[in-house]
Amino acid sequence: MDRIVECVPNFSEGRRAEIVDAIVNALRLPGVKVLDCEMDADHNRSVITLVGAPAPIEEAAFRGIATAARLIDLDTHRGQHPRIGATDVVPFVPVRGVTMEDCVAMARRVGERVARELDIPVYLYEHAATRPERRDLAYIRRGEYEALKQEIATNPDRAPDFGPKRIGKAGATVIGARQFLIAYNVNLATDDLQIAKEIARVIREKGGGLKSVKAKGFMLHEKKIAQVSMNLTDFTVTGVLTAFNAVKAEAAKRGVEVLESELIGLIPMDAVLQVAAQSLKLPGLSARQVVEMRILEE
Repeated sequence: MDRIVECVPNFSEGRRAEIVDAIVNALRLPGVKVLDCEMDADHNRSVITLVGAPAPIEEAAFRGIATAARLIDLDTHRGQHPRIGATDVVPFVPVRGVTMEDCVAMARRVGERVARELDIPVYLYEHAATRPERRDLAYIRRGEYEALKQEIATNPDRAPDFGPKRIGKAGATVIGARQFLIAYNVNLATDDLQIAKEIARVIREKGGGLKSVKAKGFMLHEKKIAQVSMNLTDFTVTGVLTAFNAVKAEAAKRGVEVLESELIGLIPMDAVLQVAAQSLKLPGLSARQVVEMRILEE
């Protein structure tokens, strides 16, 4: 395949497997490969990763949004993760033979179609944003579905880029174009949510911490532990190992150990190699030194 786009839609359902299965089935079109599906009950959210050529990926994204709008009711949805829609966010990521400008155009076409055919408000973010402040997903999502439902009709700042200034049970959807993002969480050996929130506040870029890191503290009620949940928006600036060590150090200051960490979705090979290179002090490590990668070249 000469032209490849990754799409990583996030859906506000992580507890009912039959709903997520229906969405995944809607995404399975000729020319589209579903690589991964992560369900999280505490966050009540699913993250699905698919790749393909631009046209079929656009169609798959639209069908996924339409299916989620039919099956998910935001008025009854509860979960730890911030959200404004049944399909909360849909990023397009250039992988091969596709530019960021191509992905911006895809985001705008899909956004316009979702608004026109599904009557769902759409906000554009990251590289597709029409306002500088809307590059930031957290800015668009402030107050979540409940606040947006009250403000969308009266506050010009909350007006969508496409679609009605009103919100139904499917909420609104944020669509955009971005580089690879690593969703990476560190679970702490404590049930003290305040500790996780303090660590997140210290390490995130917005608080003066690590560049290209967004972080929040959550409580995982099923496991009865606190979690520092991070988005690494540019792993070439701050990688996984750096983020892990920062959380570990801050936790130690508070007398808490790290239990484990987890990836949500997929991670680029270069990010994995970066961890190995940093850990083993192998600055020249490359994918061509990995046996399986060399086999794929043949």
